[in-house]
This record gives sequence, structure tokens and C-alpha cells, in this order.
Amino acid sequence: MKEISTKQFTADFKRRLLEKYAVEAKDASDYEIYQTLGSLVQAYNAKNRKDSLQFYIDHEMKQVYYFSIEFLPGKLLRSNLLNLGMLNTAQDAMKEMGIDFAKVTAQEPDMALGNGGLGRLASCFMDCLASCGFPGHGNGIRYKYGLFKQRFVDGYQVELPDVWLNRGNVWEVRLDSKAVDVRLGGKCYMVDDGHGRLQPVYEGGQILRAVPYDTTMVGFRNDVSNVMRLWSVEIPPTEEGKYVNGEQLRAVQDITSVLYPDDSNWEGQELRLKQEYFFVSAGIQSILRTQKDKYKTVEDLNKRIAIHINDTHPAMCVAEMMRILLDEEGLSWDKAWNMTVKIMSYTNHTIMAEALEKWPLRMIDNLLPRIAQIIQEIDRHFVAEYTPKVGPALVHRTRIVQNETVQMANLAIIGSHSTNGVAHLHTELLKKVVLKDFYQLFPERFNNKTNGITPRRWSQLANEPLSRVLDETIGEQWRYDIDDIKLLEAYYNDDRVLKKLQRAKAQNKQALARYIKETTGTVVNENSIFDVQIKRLHAYKRQLLNLLHILKMYFELKDDPQKKITPRTFIFGAKAAPSYHYAKSVIKCINEVGRMIDNDPDIGDKLKVVFLENYNVSLAERIVPAAEVGEQISLAGKEASGTSNMKLMMNGAVTLATLDGANVEIKEAVGDDNICIFGLTVDEVYDYYQNHEYRAVALYESDPVIRRVLDAFVDGTIPNIEQEGREIFDSLIKYNDEYFVLADFEAYVAAQTKLGNLYKDQKRWTQMSLMNIANSARFSADKTVTRYADDIWHVKPVSEVEK
Repeated sequence: MKEISTKQFTADFKRRLLEKYAVEAKDASDYEIYQTLGSLVQAYNAKNRKDSLQFYIDHEMKQVYYFSIEFLPGKLLRSNLLNLGMLNTAQDAMKEMGIDFAKVTAQEPDMALGNGGLGRLASCFMDCLASCGFPGHGNGIRYKYGLFKQRFVDGYQVELPDVWLNRGNVWEVRLDSKAVDVRLGGKCYMVDDGHGRLQPVYEGGQILRAVPYDTTMVGFRNDVSNVMRLWSVEIPPTEEGKYVNGEQLRAVQDITSVLYPDDSNWEGQELRLKQEYFFVSAGIQSILRTQKDKYKTVEDLNKRIAIHINDTHPAMCVAEMMRILLDEEGLSWDKAWNMTVKIMSYTNHTIMAEALEKWPLRMIDNLLPRIAQIIQEIDRHFVAEYTPKVGPALVHRTRIVQNETVQMANLAIIGSHSTNGVAHLHTELLKKVVLKDFYQLFPERFNNKTNGITPRRWSQLANEPLSRVLDETIGEQWRYDIDDIKLLEAYYNDDRVLKKLQRAKAQNKQALARYIKETTGTVVNENSIFDVQIKRLHAYKRQLLNLLHILKMYFELKDDPQKKITPRTFIFGAKAAPSYHYAKSVIKCINEVGRMIDNDPDIGDKLKVVFLENYNVSLAERIVPAAEVGEQISLAGKEASGTSNMKLMMNGAVTLATLDGANVEIKEAVGDDNICIFGLTVDEVYDYYQNHEYRAVALYESDPVIRRVLDAFVDGTIPNIEQEGREIFDSLIKYNDEYFVLADFEAYVAAQTKLGNLYKDQKRWTQMSLMNIANSARFSADKTVTRYADDIWHVKPVSEVEK
């Protein structure tokens, strides 16, 4: 779009503010200014959105639809202004009007649509699809409350509603004309239609209205805009009389109320299943309606659309597509199946067996009777086709329906043409261990697509001090082509550039230190190492290993308060699932250790532990630029990829890591001298699984350091953790340390000691930081989505289409 001058922007802003709120800028609240800016950005980009969608139709471009139960976009005002080329203009205009732009942007809530890496990856992909010019859209749920807002009360995690929509959402557009109906419950049986075809007949059940809210995904400086479509549930007017009490009404509203409702009971599991089918059915109906409006037929549908299943939550895309093609379009089974497989593709995001969803067949039959029939028929066809080819044993292990349970990952793999992992190591483990039977069946379907992050949010927006150094040093082309960041390597021995990088890091550390003081009251040493672990709280991610090392450092300082160490500030950010008691106990223990250390005059500012509440995208944007050590210490073979590792290294943090997930590829990218690797390898972990020789209690009994650290959890050394401390102690000793925390403890301590010594040589440390920044282009999601587009979806960017 044409460039907008500061003068024009100011005039447009004032006019819109007057129209919306009938006030002058000097009298407007920060929130009114934010709303007006959002409205103005929407107006500036409206033509791009209309033209992009029309261009895709006019040129019959194949489009991809990315189905994900989570999206975690963060705040969009600065992002959209940046991508439109207006961020500096807007900041200048606000400054001229005497408006504090930072206070205005603080008015925007984080869109509460995700939990962690899965949702953040989906949102990075949305940004990158548009920025690379691919016709790609998101499909998900418009959660009213999202996951939860985390607060700490007496060190415990407390979950509060994340009421992010209470003042509306300036970025979304409600489209009643695009609403569709979704059927749940009742009975379904098949009858002959008189022409030799079976048609479903439904009895009872309920009809729900799925209403789409579209959010524009703005491409970076390329006039391309895509759509993230989120669905909200409503009751159709024709059905209102059926809901005679508040309980019935709430049961409907709950479908789009909360991300990941507690599924520890049957009712919670039913709600999750309803959520998954609701957004899958609504999305596929919407896509097919658009296609039919344009082409009047579903012939060659696989040449016009691709649907991507992001983890197992949207796996019912396979069955729902079959339902529509069979029941509404009248295709034969074989034709519908061949088309469905060509349209669908699936990303597996986990090695943890418990994360591969399974649903009781009885539950699906109760809630989705026609879908249950189709899933069982898919399973029957699979058995009939593959038993003669590979024998009954392999077929039995890979069936979709096993022991009256539907295996959603099996449905996604069998019903799609591509299954990919998200890091090289992860994909190899899928092929050799987790999904080895499927790899034997469909070796051509398996491929790797290592995750990535958008450099626009995680460098240009999150880290303006570093971005300015890059502009001054290598020019601004890196903002358009991230491969140019490699040019920074040429300045490895340039003291002037190294000093600039140090100043940028110091500026970011000062900003985070101020935030920590404002929000927690803790004063941290800005000259200490900012050591960061930010990720979902789970036992396999081993925040506990970090805590054990912190206790070791604390005890050493207590024994010798004059001991000279490299000062450390350990920073945590993480949410635990509300029903995950063990993870919440770890949070309590970290908080109590942090309080104990902070209140100990012997320690001073040599050691601090800070657990920041309510970790989300905006908090990550504060932490990541200030980080100097990025902790990626999951047990080898458990983390599929990780993306905080990529964000942190792109911002110059040195990675402390096991050889897990994408850490392996980061090591390849930056070189052995610019990363700190420790711990068991995947092969060593699997050897333990095979030989059953690991005995955590032997380490406890033979190592006085480990014994002292673990005893602190149960002997009263750490206050206020009597129950939580016992739970953690028992998990390591009584239940034999499932994630080999004690096995890796000595190596982890040695790695931390090494980092502390390296930090004393600030030139060498900054050179390590520089090498991480300079080699981060490999982990740009621009590259990742391009590989998806080329290898899996077979979609082209607008730049390759004749205009």
C-alpha cells in the first residue's frame, strides 16, 4: 500500500477518534486511543484483505487451511503497524500529539487462545504465511476465557478467568452471513434413498450455530492479508425453545468458553470432544461452501484446497470431510476417501504417549453418531485393504478402533497423505519408536519440518535495541530477508560491534529488572547472568533440575558467604495445567526457594530466583531479549522441538541444553563452542528403558550433594512445602525419578559452572551471543512454512502467479 505520512496519519487518527468517541486526543483515555488506532489500522488494511482474497479466487490459487485448537498471536497493534510499514509513523504521530505510545499498547490484551508452543507455532505460521505471500488461513475456536490467568497466592498457582473479551476485540469481524449449523447427539441410521444409495436420517440431538469471527493476518510489507477464522457457539433462533433452564444454556456456551477444560472425568472429556468436533465441522463446512459457491462442484477439490491437522485435536477433519463428501455431495466411498487423503496432512507434536488423544467409541457414538459410523467404516476398510498386504499383526497395532477406543493419531495418519515431525530428532524417533508401525506401512508419508519462529515479532518487535544494532551494522535488508543476518558473523572480532551488542543486552536487562521490581518487589542484580527457563510446566521439561542446582548454589553460599561466584538471576515463566498436581507442586517449591533466598541477608544479590506470573506472549517479549542463558533441559527424547530455544538464541542467549528436540539443530547451526550441551543422550535414555538398571536411590545414597539438596525438601530447610516437598522427594526416590533428573544432575552442575566461568570473559561471551544471533535464520518460520508449502500443501505464493 502507498506510504502514509505522519501528517496524514495524524489527521486520519484525529478524525476517527472524533467519530468514535467525540473527543479530542488530549481528552481521550489510553484505551480510547488504542481502540481508535486499531480501527484505523483495520481501515488502512481493508483493501489489502479484500484484494488478497479476491486475487486467490480470480487466479484459482490453491489455498491451505490450518486447523489448530490453539492460536497464541499475542498483541496485534504493533505487529500490524510494523507489517504495514507504519510503526515508526504511528510512534512519531503519537509523540507529536503528546501521547505515550507504550501506555496505549499496554491497553491491548493478549488474545487468550492458546497455552504454549502449539498455539504460538500456529500464530507464527499465520504471520509467515501472509508475509511469504502464501494463501493460507487459520481455523480455530474463539475462546471466551482462554486457558486461565495465573496468579501466585502464598506461592501456589491460582487459576483465574482470563476475561480478555470483556471490552471486545478490535481486530475481529463477526460474519453472521458465514455462520453454519453443527449437529451433536441424537441417533443416526441409514436408509435407501430409492436410487440405490444410503442416506443418513437423524433423530433427536441438538443443532448449534457456529458463528465465525475473522481476524486479518497482515503480511510484512507485501500487501497480502489472510484470515484467522475463529468460531463461537450460539443457539439458532429455531432451537431457542429447547433450552428451558440455565444449566442447558451453559452446557452449550461452555463449548467455546475455555481452552482445555478439565478432562479428568467423563463430562470434561465430552466437552473436549464437543469442542474439537465443533470447530472442525464448522471450518470444513465453511471451506466447502466457499468452494461450491465458486466452482459449483467438489470435483478436483484436492487441487484447490489443503487442510492441515495441527496435532490430534482436529483429527476429526478426516471423518467430517468424508461425511460431507458422502452424505451431502453423493460421492462414492472410494472417491471420497482418495480425495480426503490427498487434502489432509498431519503434524505430530509429541513423543509422549499420553498426549496422543484417545476417545471412547461409546462417547463418540453418543455425541457424534454419524462420525462414529464413518470412523468405524474407515477402520474396516483399512483392515480389509492392508491385512493381505502386511499381515494381521501390524494391522492390529495400527487400527483406528482398538478395544472400543478411537486412536485419533491413527485416524490422522491413515486419513492423510503426509505426517511430519517438528525436528530432525523428533521425526527419527517417530519413525523408529513412537510411530514405527505406521512408518513401515507408509514410509513415503513421513517427513520432517523443523519448527520455526517469526523474526518480525521475536526480533524486530520484541528487541528494538538489538534490531537497531543490526540495522547499523549490516543494513536493513535482514528485516526483509532473514538470511542476511548471517552477515553479522563478519563482525565476530569487531570490538565496536561487540560493545554495541553488550549495550543492547544491558538495556533489555535493565527494562526487565524494572518490570521484576514493579511486579514482584524483588530487586535483581543487573550485572548478574539472566538465566531463563520459560515453557509449560511439565515434569519432562525438568524445571526441577534447574531448582536442584539453585539449591546447591544456595547451600554453597550459606557454607561460605564470602565465596566468589558469578552472580545469577534465575527467571522462570510457566503455567501448570489446573489438574496437574505435581507441576503445581514444583511451582510452589520454586516460589518458596525464591522467597527463602531473597530473605537471606547472607546471599545478597549473588543469587535470585524470580517466577513471573501469567507467562504469555507479551511477557515472553519482555524476558527473551534480556536473557543471557536459555535453559532447554528436557530429558533427551521427550521434547518434540521447542521454540523458546529459537526465540532465545535469535536474541543472543547462549543455549544450555540436552541433545533433545531442535537443540540438536541449534548446536549444528552455531557450533559446539557457542552452545553448552550436557546430559544423557537419547540412546542412553533408551538403554535405561531396556535394561532397567537405573536406580535413583543409589545416587541419593552415594552423593552427599544430591542427598543434601533432596533432604531440603523434607527436613524443613525450605519453609512451607511439607506436602509438596514430600511429593517431589518421593517422585525422585520412591518412584525412581521417571525423567532422570538425578542422572543428569552432575553434568548439569558442571555445565552451569562452565557457563559461569565463560561469562567472566565478556568479549568471549558476546562473541558466543553474536554467533547465536547470526545463525538464527535457519529457525525462521518463513523457511518452515515454505517447506510445508512446497513439500506437503503444494501451494504457491502470490509472487509466482501472474498478476
